[in-house]
Formats: sequence, C-alpha cells, structure tokens
Amino acid sequence: MAAGVLLAAAAPPTAPVPPPAKLPVFAEEVSVGWVLVPVVVRGRGGYVRDLEAGDFRLQVDGRPVKIRELERRSEAPWSIVVLQDVSGSMAEADKLEASRQALGLFLDRAIPGDELAVASFAGGATRVEVPFTEDLGAVREAMDAWEAYGTTALHDAIARLPEIASAARHPKRAALLITDGVDNASLLSATQAREVVRQAELPVYVLGLSTGDPFQLDPSGAKLFRYADALNLLASLTGGRYHAITGPDAMKEACAAIADDLRYQYVLSFPTAPSGKMVFHRLTVDVPGRKNLRVLTRAGYDGTSPTP
Repeated sequence: MAAGVLLAAAAPPTAPVPPPAKLPVFAEEVSVGWVLVPVVVRGRGGYVRDLEAGDFRLQVDGRPVKIRELERRSEAPWSIVVLQDVSGSMAEADKLEASRQALGLFLDRAIPGDELAVASFAGGATRVEVPFTEDLGAVREAMDAWEAYGTTALHDAIARLPEIASAARHPKRAALLITDGVDNASLLSATQAREVVRQAELPVYVLGLSTGDPFQLDPSGAKLFRYADALNLLASLTGGRYHAITGPDAMKEACAAIADDLRYQYVLSFPTAPSGKMVFHRLTVDVPGRKNLRVLTRAGYDGTSPTP
C-alpha cells in the first residue's frame, strides 16, 4: 500500500496508561444527565440530512421516549479519538504505512473546529500521544514518529477509549481504531472491553488491516478470519462500522464512508432519572414516516430509566 502524509501530536507523549486491574464502571457518568444517541440515516440516494426530531421514533426497551434535543448540522465539528495499534505485528506488510495513509485521507476531510486525540498501544501500555486538539499539523507529526514494537494488548487499549474521549468538547464524537486485530497481552477479554465502550455512548469505527470478512467460512464451516468477529461486534454494538481493508482502494472508500457518517450524524438525546436501578436498556431508532431507510445507531445504554 502506498503511504500518505499524515497524523500528529503537539505535546510529548504522556506516561503509559496501565491496563485496568478490573473492568471499569461508568455508572456515575451514565446515571446523571442525558443519554446521547448518535444516529446515521441512509436512503437509496445516500445520507438523509433533512430530518427533524419529530421524524424519529426512539424507543427504550420497546417503549417510546421523547427526544428532548437533536443535533443535525452537517457543518457541526466532531471530536474523534484515533486509537492506533503500533505493536510488533504492525511492522508486517507495511501496516503502519497503511495506517498513516488512512489517517491522511481522514484528515483531508476535516473542517475548522474539528478536534482529534491520538492514542497508540503496544507493549502492554496505551499512550495518549495527542490530547484533543484542532492542530492537525501536530497530529501529523505524531503519526510520523510511529514505530512498531512489543506485544499487543488490544482489548485493554479499547477499554481506555471512554476515558480518553471524556475530554471531548463536541456532541458529535466517535473513535477510530486502526489495527490488525492481534491480541496477545490483554488482561481483559474482547467481551469485557466491548462492555466498557458500550456504556460510554461512543461509536467505534474499525479499520481492520488484513483482518478479513467476519462472515466468511472455511470449507468445514468454521470462521475463516478469527479476529474479524470481535472487531465487527465492537463496531456494531457501539453504533460504528467495521471495514476490512484489503488494499489502497478499500482504504480510500472506508475513510470516506467513516468521515461522511460522522459529518452527517444526528445526535438524539434524552434525560434519565437521577436515581434508580442501573441496568442495560436496549435502544431502537427508526423513521416510521419514510420507507427504505437504514438507520445506524448504538445497541443501548447502561443507566437509569428515561425520565417521563
């Protein structure tokens, strides 16, 4: 794959963030305030950009909930956490060069006001290389310094995403994970990491470098690509999308699709009760007045029930 000119950091890397000793809990964040529901709506002609709050039907556990606020301006800036795998396996097949190309394509679509944070993981540690900044030049500098080394604690790194994203300033927010899917050092399982991110209202978009199709089977009926399932589940349960990257053309298409998803993302919100039982609530969103639309959103949230 051809390399692009890319990402960066203005500040020196922070100290490594150690992997969690136990599964983090974000109950306090979720129980107070509002639940944010990022939504992307596509029709046969592309993204649907003209919907109002009254066009959506939002349900929590099968019961309708009133949408109190809606953010839908395509020019509204985004807050993106880029989580980059720099472990030893990324030295193979020019995967780091492909990562630089991907971020370059992604940055080319940024508009004034967009902010990015960059974190990388290898050797059992996750490092925040660039806290949230609008300085894209600084982001590019950080990326140029990436070198592959050490073991891969992918699941532990994924579990740090809510902590890093908590400093975001904009309602439109997401994480972009670039990895080959290998994990050989995590303390957390893939299921535990997904649970942490799912609680945090953060869509995760995944660029899987040579990770393959999660639905492709070998002649015996077994999954052909063992890392694809976990990455696809992470994306789908959080309201993001998984892209299997097989070459430069697939990379360009995936980066354009992710940038468009985020640019034309609606953010629906509603308040939750200040007290009550903290449980998982399933979310469904549709647009009942229009046909042939595909709605992409998160699976649910952990917290108290919506207020009446």
